[in-house]
Amino acid sequence: MRRRSVLLAGALAGIAGATATARSASAWPGPQITVAADGSGDVRTVQAAVDAVPSGNTGPFTVKIRPGTYHGQVVIPADKPGITFRGQGPDPSAVVICDDRANGTLKPDGTPWGTSGSASVTISGSDFSARNLTFANTFDEAAHPEITNRQAVAVLTRADRIVFDNVRFLANQDTLYLNSPDAAVVSRVYLRKCWIEGDVDFIFGRATAVLDRCGIHSLDRGSATNNGYVTAASTSLANPHGFLLTGCRLTSDCPPGSVFLGRPWHPSNDPDAVAEVTIRDSVLGAHIGAAPWSDFGTWPWRDARYGEYHNRGPGALPGADRPQLTVAPTIADYLSGADGWDPVH
Repeated sequence: MRRRSVLLAGALAGIAGATATARSASAWPGPQITVAADGSGDVRTVQAAVDAVPSGNTGPFTVKIRPGTYHGQVVIPADKPGITFRGQGPDPSAVVICDDRANGTLKPDGTPWGTSGSASVTISGSDFSARNLTFANTFDEAAHPEITNRQAVAVLTRADRIVFDNVRFLANQDTLYLNSPDAAVVSRVYLRKCWIEGDVDFIFGRATAVLDRCGIHSLDRGSATNNGYVTAASTSLANPHGFLLTGCRLTSDCPPGSVFLGRPWHPSNDPDAVAEVTIRDSVLGAHIGAAPWSDFGTWPWRDARYGEYHNRGPGALPGADRPQLTVAPTIADYLSGADGWDPVH
């Protein structure tokens, strides 16, 4: 990430008593603000820290988050790019940002939140990054049998050049929604050494995303035959790059062969949303079956753009239902774009 030396002190507009001070370029990028639930920081909530970032922010702005659980939705608007969340604990479990609503949870006006509205954290500001913390949606399916629309998003991204480094994403259905502002807009996301867990379609959307050396864990729904789908990409047909999983490890306690690698999501039955998912050089557990791609309603998986390359493990056995690539796509193929973005180095 970019580093720069800045000396900034004083009150931040919009948050009474919130202060931002500078640190050396080697420590934190740009001005900073500290979140601590016990009142020992500048603000008590993550949203208050986001609110303190000036609209139209033009450079890096660091939000340091001290250990604790921070409950409540967080929204990062499009006019606040360059924000970095840094968990201050010894590992990602020490800082948890969460909420507990699902698609079917009712708003105060009696209408449901919907899938997008269920997100614990929504990121619309470009050049966002997060390190060493956990995002979760803690919606309890068993405690709410009356809610049948159980999509419960931990993080929704709607912006370009987003980086997650050593971050955990925890939920059940629809954990990580990687999206873009519009079907015609390509938004890129890089996830390095992250942990993503869920059951149904828990990595989904139309963004271009690289999951690099991530742990991807499928939760057991109690079925002997179908415990869900890892991906549900909805890549625009005009976009050659959807999701790339490289050097990942796919794990589960589910019965063998009961989890699918993915199914093609066509939002609103859009025929131009044609999933693209490539899995390369990854370890697939026995929970992945011999026919790992699934139809989605009337949309057949064979019309999607699915491929594997040099995977291994008990869930990576070759077969007629496993399209194999002869050339390995690279991280740069997916992320460089016209601006040469390189979040790896």
